[in-house]
Formats: sequence, C-alpha cells, structure tokens
Amino acid sequence: MTTPATFNSEALSRRGFLKITSLAGGGLMLGCYLGLRDSLAAAEPAPAPAAGATEFSPNAFIRIMPDGAVTIIAKNPEIGQGVKTSLPMIVAEELEVPWESVTVEQGGLNPALGGQFAGGSSGVRSNYDPLRRMGATARMMLVSAAAQTWNVPETECVAEKGAVLHKASNRRATYGDLVAKAATLPVPDPKTVILKDPKDFTIIGRRIGGVDNRKLVTGQPLFGVDQTQPGMLYAVYVKSPVFGGKFQSGNLDEVKKLDGVKDAWAIDGGDERSGLSPGVAIVADSTWSAFKARKTLAVVWDEGGKGGESSAGYAQQAADLAKGQPQKEVATIGTPDAAFGTAAKTVEGAYFYPYLSHATLEPQNCTALFKDGRLELWAPTQTPAQGQGMAAGLLGIPKENVTLHLTRIGGGFGRRLGNDYVVEAAAIAQKNPGTPIKLMWTREQDMQHDAYRTAAWHFLKGAVDAQGKLSAWSNHIVALGHNNTVHGEAEVRADEFPSAFVPNFHLGASVISSNVPMGAFRAPGANGNAFIFISFVDELAHAAGRDPLQFGLDLLSQARPVQAPTPPGGRRGGAPWDISRIKGVMQLAAEKSDWPKKLPRGQGQGLAYYFSYSGYVAIVADVTVSRDGALRVDKFTAAVDVGPVINLSGAENQVQGAMTDGLSVAWRQEIVIDKGRVQQNNFNDYQLLRMNDAPAVVEVHFIQTGVHPSGLGEPALPPTAPAVCNAIFAATGKRIRSLPISQHDLSWS
Repeated sequence: MTTPATFNSEALSRRGFLKITSLAGGGLMLGCYLGLRDSLAAAEPAPAPAAGATEFSPNAFIRIMPDGAVTIIAKNPEIGQGVKTSLPMIVAEELEVPWESVTVEQGGLNPALGGQFAGGSSGVRSNYDPLRRMGATARMMLVSAAAQTWNVPETECVAEKGAVLHKASNRRATYGDLVAKAATLPVPDPKTVILKDPKDFTIIGRRIGGVDNRKLVTGQPLFGVDQTQPGMLYAVYVKSPVFGGKFQSGNLDEVKKLDGVKDAWAIDGGDERSGLSPGVAIVADSTWSAFKARKTLAVVWDEGGKGGESSAGYAQQAADLAKGQPQKEVATIGTPDAAFGTAAKTVEGAYFYPYLSHATLEPQNCTALFKDGRLELWAPTQTPAQGQGMAAGLLGIPKENVTLHLTRIGGGFGRRLGNDYVVEAAAIAQKNPGTPIKLMWTREQDMQHDAYRTAAWHFLKGAVDAQGKLSAWSNHIVALGHNNTVHGEAEVRADEFPSAFVPNFHLGASVISSNVPMGAFRAPGANGNAFIFISFVDELAHAAGRDPLQFGLDLLSQARPVQAPTPPGGRRGGAPWDISRIKGVMQLAAEKSDWPKKLPRGQGQGLAYYFSYSGYVAIVADVTVSRDGALRVDKFTAAVDVGPVINLSGAENQVQGAMTDGLSVAWRQEIVIDKGRVQQNNFNDYQLLRMNDAPAVVEVHFIQTGVHPSGLGEPALPPTAPAVCNAIFAATGKRIRSLPISQHDLSWS
C-alpha cells in the first residue's frame, strides 16, 4: 500500500562475513567485509579474537567503548548528498542507540569497508541492507552478552537506547557494561540476524541535521582545499588550452627566478590509463606565489592539429547528418512510417542541449606527500579507489603503498569521478620527495579543463491518432562522442522512454567525433534526455488539444511488454517503469500544485516527470514571463518516490538542491568551443543561479512506498528543465527546444 507523507520545504548488496576484535581499552569493534549478496547464506562466521586483544583492524564500522561511547564510521565520500549522516543513521537504528549519543567519523579508503564511491545515487541503495545487518549483529551480540551475564534466556532481554533490559528482574546493563563480554562471543550466522520491523524505527525517517553542520558554519577544515601539512609547498599545473596539446617551449628559467617559486618544469604526461595530461608544474611557497607565476608563464603548445573544432561547426555537422539516414539503427517497433501516414496530427521538432561544465564551487585540488616509496593523499574524490590505483600506477609503486584520506567534497556532480588532479599532485610530489605538496587549480583552469556533459541534437517526429493518443515516435539523435562512438552521456537505449509506451517507434543515432573530454554529469543521460522527451510529449499533448497530465497518464497506460527490460535500479531506468509509482508522483504533484490552474497570459504551469537512478519524480513549475521576456520561476512542486526516506532533512535538501541545479543549468549555462578551446572561464560568463532568481516557494512531497530505498542526489534534476520549459509555453505560447533558456527571446504581446 502506498501512503503519501508530505513535507514542505522552507543488499545486502555485497557481504562476506563479520568479525569481532576487542579495542585496546576493552571495547567492542564490529567490522563488515562486503561480498556478494548471494554469499550471505553460505558465509562462515569469523572466529572471535583472543580475549584481551589490544589491536583492532581499521575496517571497523562500529566502536563501543567501556564508557558507552559509540562511534560509527562513515564509509563513502561526502559530497553534499548527506551520506555521512544517512548511512550511520541506518547503523544506529539497528544498533538501537540514541542518535544523540553517536559520534560519526569519516573513514579513509579501506578495502575492508567495501565499495567507497559517490555517484549514481547509489549510497543508500547499495548500503541499506548491509548496514542494517551490521548494526543488528552488534545489537544481538550485546543482548547475548547480557543474557549470559544474568543467566537468563536471550528472548527475555531487549535492547533499548544503548542498553539491554531484562524486564522480568528489572535489570539493566549499558552497552559499555557489556562490551568486554560481547567481545568474547562468536559472531552469529548472518542468516540468523533479526532486523527491526520498520514500524519500530525511531531514527530512520526522522529529520536529522548533517553531522558536519556545526563545523561547516564555523569554517572548520573539512574540505580538500582546507588541508594543511607541516612544511607544505603549493603547486599549480598548467595545461594546453587545446585538449591534448603538448609542451613545446616556454620561459621556465624566467619563472624559476620569481619570488617564492621553488621549481618549474614540463611534464610529458603519462599513458592513457594514468590520466596525466602533458603540462607544466610550478611549485612555490604559497598559493598566491604559484598563481602569480602561472600568469607569468608563457608556453608555446604543440596542438597536434586539434585546434579546429567549434560549437558552430558541430551544429552544422548535426544539421547535415539529420538530412540523411542515421549511421546506426537502434530500434524499430511496429510500423512508424505507416502510422505517420494515417495520423490525425504530426509534430516535428529539433531539440538541442549543450556542453556543460560541472562548475564545482571547490576547484579541483589534492594534497600529496611522497616519502620512502610511499604516497599519502588527501583528496576530494568521488572514486577514491580509482584515484589510489591511478596514482600507484603512475608512480610505479604497489597500490598498498598509497594511503588516501577522504576529505569532504565541495561539489562534484560527476566531475570528481575522474582523478586527473590526484595524479597531477602525485607526479609533482614524486619530484619533491619528503615535502607535502598542495596542488590547487584556479577557477579558470577548473572551467576550461573539465570532463564536460556532452552535447546532442534530437530530430524528432511524433504523431497522435484520432483519439488524441500518441501513436508514433521517431528520433534521429546526433551526439558528440569519441572515436566515432556516441558518448555514454548522450546514448539513448532501445528500451528508454518512451519506447515502451508507443506502438510505433523508431530510434537511430549518428555521431560527431570530438577531441573535447566528456564525462558524467549529475543524472547522466537523464539530465538531457528528460528535457527532450518530456518537452516533446508536452508538444504532442497540446497538438492533440489535451491536458498534458491526462495525456501523460494515458501514455503510461499504453505500456507493452519489453523484450529486454532494464534491471530495477538501472543506470537511468528505461523500461520497465513501475507504472503505478510514476503515476503516483504525477497525480500527487498535480494535486499539491492545484493543477491545472486558470492563469492569465504571461503565467503558466508546466508538468514533467521522469524515472532515473531508481527514483520517480514529478515536478510542476509555476512561472511568470513579463511582456518584455523576463522569466521568473515562482514555485516548484515536487512529488518524489524513492521508497523509505532515511533522513527527511537530507532528502528535502537533495530534492531542493537538484531542482535548483537543474534550473541553473537550463536557464543560463553553456560551454562553447571555438578553435578547439573552451570560451567560458569563470562565473561571469558561465553563470550560476542567483538567489533572486530562485523560486520563492519550493514544496517537496514524498510518497513512502514499501520498496527498497534508493538515493536522491540525481532523480529530481532531470524533470526540472522540461517542467520550466513547458510552463514557459503555457505562459507565452513559445516553445523552448534548445538550452539554455537565456538564449531565447521570451517577449510576448
């Protein structure tokens, strides 16, 4: 049964075995080794350590001291998505300790903690079951310790608020009282672990502030950019403005003579796997000395004939390719040509979304110390294990000789899935053994040496039948990519929306090869496809003279069997959509936004909905457009279904943030290429959303379905742009088919 829970704004996936060791002070430490889900039943409990052991493995998740102090280790990188709070909440719930008594520590990179990764809204989804069982196992062992101490059946004992109670005799022992005994007990078979009934949850589902909030507002050193080490020097790394360019000559001797500069040298770069691009390293005694030297540096770059690309050239190639047949036939379902021939109405439109920079507020940085054949890193990375491996490979040392400390990350959105800044710091540190090196990118470098969200054109044709239903759909995608292959960010699969809901469907693709580096952007694939698909569905609804909500609900009711469905929790979720869940968020968003409102000209509502990264989100945007074309987004109303919500405060924050981010990139942001170079270099020409442009009202409503929970970092971004653009059409009659919105004249009369 689906029960809406409304909040207004202001697997065990991998598991092997559990082991217990005792702390130096006689405490209890529980560690979790993650293996395959299917190995749970066959897992062998680890033997208990010898009594009085004074060491513990650094793979601990839970530490309980004799004084009752409880520490829970946060395993994943904290990138603003709230996992440093939400994942320990899951442990604390099953451990049965008051959240207020828990201390959370950020864990470093450690294989024993399992996968440590921030991306794909996977943190809660992949860790919910393992972390529940970890907490429950510790709780059961503490209950066993109390029962044996009192010589009573375990069934008569209950854990509650950091203690075990035997109500029949009115006895109570705190966890601190029990750790010495618990540390000597064997680990129970994972199959026997009893999880709490969700109706008894006292922590999961609450509104809990982030564990770093106080440190954040008081400016404590949490981020990579905050790191300091004794005797540290500062570095910059300058690369060719044309991607892949190599150092040919430069005034390095002059740069070395500048005040504060310690050294400057050219680096040829590593092989493709290393991630190290050619460039010039400058090391100085302060950030400002290094930045000043960077401005003095004059380099002649060998561009390798790669300086001829331009955004205008891409657009012309796309238009030319659209005139012919797709280079690749992806899917044909039914008889699209025949359906178009008998359609009541047809609509054609060319849609476009541009290159985007991640524009993280914290520029890329890394601190590195290379000493005695070992490397120590302090890195704000979404993929720490990858960074460790790349640095080890570049330096030619064993991976085990690289220690990586996870810092808090000041924005990632997929940018820090790559580790180019990590290997650059490692290479510079290797040339300065024994001296900590802090590599800092400038804002300009950060914007001009990104791994960009790719650009794509969609040449669409759709048809509605006499009953006003979508009867045919054809799409020729022309996307940028590498080596004649469409970049994965722009790929549209045969089973992606709306293929499962259209009886006659055609999808083809062509590629424009580009030298520009491309990478994942928040809600990869869905961030562009949702704008195009849902906007075009809105066009077809209006062509049919129908309410877009009812048109969409009818469309979703046309679902047909799919030969190769996308697995649940897939990358962005094509088919099968859970029809009841997507309809549920559509109807709730409509209800809470008073859809459809009767509004005067210049005001409009737009509806959009999408399924990505296991999350279902529908958004209604209310906008006002003045006669002279000034856009104001008045309100967002979002309905969200990601299963049980772990932390209401964090969940609301993620939805609000994703919609704000989605509005920002849709409204004003575009990366333009000319002569092989990125033309934007700072926030003056790549504008972020300002406070005065943010919606005055943002409402977030959750539907708490009883399914496995999924993450929230991404699903609310994809529907944002089409909701706003559909609202602009409702207000003005002007259809937005290309982004950013700021390039369109919205004036009306």
